[in-house]
Amino acid sequence: MIRILFSLILALHIGAGALRAQDDLVWVQIEAQPTLAEAQQAIQGYAARLQDVNGFALGGGWYAIALGPYTRGDATQVLRVLRREGAIPRDSYIAFSSSFRQQFWPVGANLLDLPQPAAPVSDPAAEPQAQAPEPQAEREAAPEPVIAPADESPAEARRSEGLLSREERMDLQRMLKWAGFYDAGIDGAFGRGTRSSMAEWQRANNFEPTGVLTTLQRQELSRQYNAVLEGLGLQMVQDSRTGIEMKLPMGLVALDGYESPFAHYRATDGGAAQVLLISQVGDRNTLYGLYDILQTLAIVPEDGPRDRNSDSFVLNGSNDRIVTYIQAALGDGQIKGFGLVWPAGDEERRLRLLNEMRDSFARLPGVLEASAGMTEEQRIDLVSGLEVRKPLVSRSGFYVDDRGTVVTTREVLQNCGRITLDETHEASVVAEDADAGIAILRPSEALAPVARASFADAVPRLQSDVAVAGYSYGGVLGAPTLTYGQLADLRGLNGETTVKRLALAAMPGDAGGPVFDSGGAVLGMLLPEGESAQKLPEDVSFAADGAAIRAILNRAGVTAAAVGQTEGMAPEDLTNLAAGMTVLVSCWE
Repeated sequence: MIRILFSLILALHIGAGALRAQDDLVWVQIEAQPTLAEAQQAIQGYAARLQDVNGFALGGGWYAIALGPYTRGDATQVLRVLRREGAIPRDSYIAFSSSFRQQFWPVGANLLDLPQPAAPVSDPAAEPQAQAPEPQAEREAAPEPVIAPADESPAEARRSEGLLSREERMDLQRMLKWAGFYDAGIDGAFGRGTRSSMAEWQRANNFEPTGVLTTLQRQELSRQYNAVLEGLGLQMVQDSRTGIEMKLPMGLVALDGYESPFAHYRATDGGAAQVLLISQVGDRNTLYGLYDILQTLAIVPEDGPRDRNSDSFVLNGSNDRIVTYIQAALGDGQIKGFGLVWPAGDEERRLRLLNEMRDSFARLPGVLEASAGMTEEQRIDLVSGLEVRKPLVSRSGFYVDDRGTVVTTREVLQNCGRITLDETHEASVVAEDADAGIAILRPSEALAPVARASFADAVPRLQSDVAVAGYSYGGVLGAPTLTYGQLADLRGLNGETTVKRLALAAMPGDAGGPVFDSGGAVLGMLLPEGESAQKLPEDVSFAADGAAIRAILNRAGVTAAAVGQTEGMAPEDLTNLAAGMTVLVSCWE
């Protein structure tokens, strides 16, 4: 089969000389990457098994990989065959040269400005004498374009145009603007500007430039405009369970099930495309709750505008992988809406599809039952079948002053785009010590913690009882837990005076949490398990010494409280102290 693919592409490639004399060049865009380096890496894989591979800048920092150029018919055949055989992604589509900017692959090529076919070259062996060059004017003369015969006379074209509704006239202006020939307002009024843009489009497409589009020409403009939607399988769908009717890209997604309040239409090829239909009984409080819950989901990136009013909301989110749009509105005691998740880098097609979906959305009788999708198997990290956004890593920390300054392990800071305290409050790093493995965080807005650390001034006794407070399971339990043990040594294994050894079996999520003595004074901070090749017993843990922590705090301008000898504290009191002082520290992309 791969030979057939190569034969197909080779045949099209051989015909490229004739193709270069044509103006209507199209391409099969197969991929877009957010950086030039990623695009160059991806394009080498395609070039190793396909011919006619090109790379173009798209603008906005994106780079396209495209096959071509082809005639329209050849491009359609290439798209159908290569997509069916899995040689290119299923969401590949036909694109026009106007979508592309500078060519970066192959190096030195410029297929967006194709020359006319060169004159045949004689065999130098048969004719050793060089022929005289043709006159410059003859060599550069381009053939006159073939003007397509009009399907209607100007009078007939005006009469058929007069039958258009105002919305249809506005659609023509939108299509002319998309094609790059119209830059005025979309008002449905065909004045001098619109007529001029029509004439320019006609001239560019080898029609007589009358300034009045015939029925056939309007159809051709519409075909060009809608070419970007080819391959999506856009069709009107009536979902009776949700009571929603709208156009959906059924060439890429299929119904995967119902989990109230959503109908899930997921990508048939395992890609990023996804559609949600939203349908549930509710009031304004339900709508607001849905708005808040959606923003915790992995399919709704945090970057993007959001708008909520009394009876509706719109969510937008994007990252380097996906772009998400969700809308919902309350009416007659029912909340209905939809969401579209789309791969990043395919913005024109996404916006066109989104407009089709929004324009076609209609509420039908009925609403999805609240019990839809309920099963015995439930997961805390799923909401109605959608994964909740999770941090890269979560560790523990503890408050050291009344403003909410936090001491934590430096381990939690690696590769963070954002740091939160208790998954709610943004925080930033004000100091860190790589040798001690300690970081000092400060919340963006001042907090009022229930409790703060008081560091022990007295030297603790060996074998005395200690306890570590921490989010052992990364915040799943919603509150810190206490793990009890003993102080095994005032030094580390190599005699380090800034480290204490504990006889205590801690969990990874406990790292960064406070280590208490029996009276509630803080002896230090639990350190994460090291990466040494030597495997230590499970009940061996280490803590950064309290004096070392206080020194780092002093250098950061933070004064921490200290306390002398303390008496034993009741377990329930120590639990309450730990709950008020210990904080979940999370690192997000």
